[in-house]
Amino acid sequence: MSLSNFIYAGNIITNLFHKQDEDVPIQKIVESVESVLQKLTLEQKVRLEYPVNAQEWRGWSNPEILLRPFGLRLEEIDESIAKSILAVIESTFSPEGYQKALAAMRINGFLGDICQVPSIMNKYSYNFLLFGTPSVGEPWGWSLYGHHLCLNVFLHGTQIFITPTFTGAEPNEIDEGEYAGTQILHKEGDLGLKLMQSLSETLQKKAQIYKLLHDPEMLQTGDLTKDRWNQDDQRHVCGAFRDNRIVPYEGISVGKLNEEQKQLILDIVEQFTLYLPRTSRDLRLKQVESHFDETYFSWIGGYGDEDAFYYRIQSPVIIVEFDHHSGVFLDNKEPAKFHTHTILRTPNAGDYGSAIRRPQDRLP
Repeated sequence: MSLSNFIYAGNIITNLFHKQDEDVPIQKIVESVESVLQKLTLEQKVRLEYPVNAQEWRGWSNPEILLRPFGLRLEEIDESIAKSILAVIESTFSPEGYQKALAAMRINGFLGDICQVPSIMNKYSYNFLLFGTPSVGEPWGWSLYGHHLCLNVFLHGTQIFITPTFTGAEPNEIDEGEYAGTQILHKEGDLGLKLMQSLSETLQKKAQIYKLLHDPEMLQTGDLTKDRWNQDDQRHVCGAFRDNRIVPYEGISVGKLNEEQKQLILDIVEQFTLYLPRTSRDLRLKQVESHFDETYFSWIGGYGDEDAFYYRIQSPVIIVEFDHHSGVFLDNKEPAKFHTHTILRTPNAGDYGSAIRRPQDRLP
């Protein structure tokens, strides 16, 4: 099996990621975190701060019920502090990436309201963690996780890594109230479907690795090297606690696609990496393009205009997963296009910035 199949750790392809200037506004980010710290009590600081190599980096997950109470819970602190934490996200991400994160949080609050469980799901039901000491030159980072939004950010000087990230929504649009009109994850779905529909019939059949979203062949066995479906992740293979999972390439080679289809691949990747500041995102897109001959596109489900589906783009330097899910709080028993989960990973030691960490800063 190719070593490039490894998500992270174990046998990996080395030298894919290097320290570089990505024009990240590191001074502004540091100042935004310092603003948070100035508002905290000593007890709150103790809860918030972790070593840069803390295993809690890996503790993120998506459930609406808080399973691992690390860091500070935004809904449990003064709103002025919560807003300061949002300012950290805003200073770190691109403007459009920040709006995407806000959309996920606001839709989570909307779901809590329509299901009448605002104490479980609201726009502040997220945990924030700080790793290391904020610095313009030394490595450090932060994490935010909760229902339908999990962000991991590693910073070293003007360079940034933002994976793993999880972004989801149920539903994927707010149709009433203060944030009416808020939408999320539509572009990722539309672009993926456009790509699949643009393929020749021969390539469509090869890309479609399963015809049904819940094919009997996917049934859970407990073997993480084989399972293709489970109740929580459904078709995702790179979710929480899968940092070391082996994921074989499937589907069709992107290197054999035409120029318009290759551009669609880049358009999809751009939506998944929208959190990155502009210069950093452009560098990631160039890196992804340079590995097109080692990139694969796979699909599960139908590809008619109304069909729900799953797709994955996978290469040595990026993995994106898009999946339509069945209802958890809403009543659709089968996957539907209004409940979406997406995951972004950087394989071969890109997750958590591992490839550029110093030995003493590496995660356990």
